[in-house]
This record gives sequence, structure tokens and C-alpha cells, in this order.
Amino acid sequence: MEFALFCTKVNILILILALCSPCKFIQSPMDYGPSNLLETKSSASLDFGRIVFNSPSAVLRPQSPRDISLLLTFHSASSFSKVAVAARGAGHSIYGQAQAIDGIVIEMDSIPSDIYVHKKRDDESGVSYADVGGGVLWVELLEESLKLGLAPRSWTDYLYLSIGGTLSNGGISGQTFKYGPQISNVLQLDVVTVLGGLGQFGIITRARILLQDAPQKVKWIRAFYDDFDTFTGDQELLVSMPELVDYVEGFIVPNEQSLLSTSVAFPAHLGFMPDFHHVSSAKVYYCIEFAVHDFQAEGTSAEQVVEKISKQMSYMPSLVYSVEVSYFDFLNRVRMEEMNLRSRGLWEIPHPWLNMFVPKSGIKEFKDLLLENISPNDFEGPILIYPLLRDKWDANTSVALPDAPTGGDGVEQVVYIVGMLRSANPASCAAGCLDDILRRNRQIAEAASAGRIGGKQYLAHHPSLLHWRDHFGRHWNRFAARKNLFDPLGVLAPGQGIFPRVHASAL
Repeated sequence: MEFALFCTKVNILILILALCSPCKFIQSPMDYGPSNLLETKSSASLDFGRIVFNSPSAVLRPQSPRDISLLLTFHSASSFSKVAVAARGAGHSIYGQAQAIDGIVIEMDSIPSDIYVHKKRDDESGVSYADVGGGVLWVELLEESLKLGLAPRSWTDYLYLSIGGTLSNGGISGQTFKYGPQISNVLQLDVVTVLGGLGQFGIITRARILLQDAPQKVKWIRAFYDDFDTFTGDQELLVSMPELVDYVEGFIVPNEQSLLSTSVAFPAHLGFMPDFHHVSSAKVYYCIEFAVHDFQAEGTSAEQVVEKISKQMSYMPSLVYSVEVSYFDFLNRVRMEEMNLRSRGLWEIPHPWLNMFVPKSGIKEFKDLLLENISPNDFEGPILIYPLLRDKWDANTSVALPDAPTGGDGVEQVVYIVGMLRSANPASCAAGCLDDILRRNRQIAEAASAGRIGGKQYLAHHPSLLHWRDHFGRHWNRFAARKNLFDPLGVLAPGQGIFPRVHASAL
């Protein structure tokens, strides 16, 4: 054991020397042993966005958190501080956030994915929880916890993301209005001190996730609207009823094809798709998607709950659909569309996404801005839009929400998330087309961040330090102080482009 640990230390040291030293005679780290040290891998310069491609000089495939600790310990020595380090989970970033040009990428999926689930006994105080590694996928945790009738409370729409990755950013979906983001449902962390820090303050190697009883079935409803104010009014009605509603999302429907896009699609065999032929197909529609858990316990009826809720809503009467599915299939709904897109060669293509938090007071103006900058007839991908509640977010995290305006009614609690989850098929959108989409995204983000709208990017991508200062606003000094405390050399997460590198000789 001691010899193995010594060998690991030596090889990590040689890896850093090989990257830092100007001497040409130093051998490749591959010549020195353990299979967890690799010169480079093409996957380390790829992500889901397929927009930025920065190659590292080496990849670490750790077998335990100790390997990561050793790497960062050696790295803190002054001679080695020029090498940047980034942790890579499932590689679902959009703009190279988990890349490290000429640095070291740590591939977290190499750590054995042990999952421990604790189910609270009836005579026991405390809560049910799961202890999981940072590289574990959320779908793996779901599969394991369901064996004991449990599941996490807060999700993302797509489950094949790493736990460490989403906890570094926030982690949101249709349950966020009720339970807060995933970072508000963590009981304990190993290694990382600050949550939601975009990977700037450390690397999550293990997390304790809060669990709750899982339902057997889910009643899944979609209702369509032709008026934006009515649509948002009903969304805000739904999130005001957390005792009845378990999930709320929504979509802008610029064309029929957008209903078949990632994270929006219903299983085709369920007959869940609307027929727009008897209404105008030229206009933009809006869709609310909500769900009610069905524990199938005696004396309860999800159908009755849905009926009670629906009576208070104002959707188009001819365009409402519902279906009952298993809890697992509901949470894993995007996977079906992923398999469809993979089979057609349309998954591993550029994804120029833009996600914005928008305060309630600016959501209508933002919707108009968005529709002015896209072509509804040929837009490929879903446009998500649904409300969150500010008081479900821990103010101590580093996630940048829009500043809360105050007025006669006090603090504005409702904040919308809007996600333009666009795809750029190379067959119809070449390099010039992709550049145009990215330019329009920047224009939308800049216009929404200024003036009356007051939006903030989620999963942000900014071109300069000045833009990042504006992004964090009055919380910038706190964010920068945390960086200086936990990563004073600016070693971690260089792909975010937030902080310039500081070498140890300058300290």
C-alpha cells in the first residue's frame, strides 16, 4: 500500500514536471507507469457544445480522491504553478468550461462509482440520504435509490450528468420551484467548501444527497396557450401550489418541429403530440408541462388532484393532454429523444445554447427580444421557459440570480429560467451559420443583462473579466475573495475564463 502510494506520488510529480519544464529530455508521463496518467485524450478537448476545442497536455484518470489530492498538493509547489487543472464529469458543458488548454484534465468518471443509500427507519431521527462520488451520474443514483423506494428531490431534465458537475453550477429542472436547485439539496460535501462556484474553488469528490420517498407513477400533463400573459399567469399559479404540484416547466413553441426536440419530446407511442391543423400554425404557441406524483396509496388519487388544479387554469380547451408513466420513465424522458437523435447522427453536433435567469418584471420583454432574434420557422431545438422561486435558493452559494427589484409589493420572488437549447446541424448550418447564431446569442444576452430586463446568464459564458464582474454584480467581491482563499494561484477551471492565472512567484 505504501509503495503504491509512493509510486502514485512520483508519477504525478513527473507528470507535472513533464508539463512545466522547458527541458526537452524529460520523458512522457506515459513512460512512468500507472494507467491513470495519460498524455492526452481526444475526449478531454470535447464537450456537448462542440464549439470550443482546447486540448490539455495530459489527462489524469484518478482511481480515488487521494489521486486528485496528490495532484493538487504537488501542484501548489511554486515550480509547477503554471499548469491549469480542470475537472471533467460527463462532458456536458457548452463552451469548454471543463477544458484546460495545455493543462491537466481530471476525468472524474474513472473513480469507482460506489453509492451508499441510507433509508431512515420510522423510529429514527434524521433523514434519508445517499453518499455518492462526484463522478457518479444522476441516473446511476436514481437507479440505486429506487431499489429502496427513495429518490433525490431536485433534478435536471437530463440525467446523464455527473453529480459533481451539476453541483458546481446549480442543477435545475421542474422541481426547483418546490425544493430549490440541486445545490440546495446537499447535506455534505468532500473537498469543496463553496457550492455553485463554477468549479473555481475546488473539485467535488463526494456528496451526500438528500432523499425522499419516491412515487410509483407520475401523472404528466401538457396544456397549450396562444396568449403569453395567460401562459405565465397559469405557470405562476402552479408554482404557488407546492402542496399539490410536483413539477412545472414550459415551452415556447415557435413551430411544430420544436415539440420533437430534446427535453421536450413526449414518447411518440403515448399519443401526446398536439394537432395544430385546426388552429393557426403560423403563430407562436406556449405550452405548460406539469406533473403530479402518484404514490398509489389508498385514499389518494392523482387524477383528482389534476382535476382540481386544471379547473383553475385557462389553457386552450382543445389542446390539453395527459398520460401516466412510471417515475423512472418520467425523470429519464430526455434519454428517449437522445437515443433517437444518436441514431440519426444528430446528437454529437454543435449546441449553441443560451440560458438566462429573467426576473418576472422583465419576462415579457425578454420573450419579445428572443423572438425578434430567431426565425421561428427554422429554429431547431426547444425553448424552455418556467418560473423559479428566489427563496428556494441559498444566498450563500455563488450562483448569480438577477437582482431582486423592490416596489410596492416588496421583493420580487418569481424568477424565470429561459433556455434556448438550439442545435446546429452541420448539414443545414455550416460554420458561418453557427457563428451567426453565437453572435445573436451574445446580442440577446447583452440586451437582456442591461436596462429594464435585468437578466443573468445561467451556465454563463463571458468574453472578459469586465463581463464577469457585471455578471456577479454586487457579489463580485465575495466571489473573488473566495477564489483568492481557496485557489489563490488560479489553477482550477481555466475554461470558465473568469480569473487570469497568477504564478506562485508573484505572490
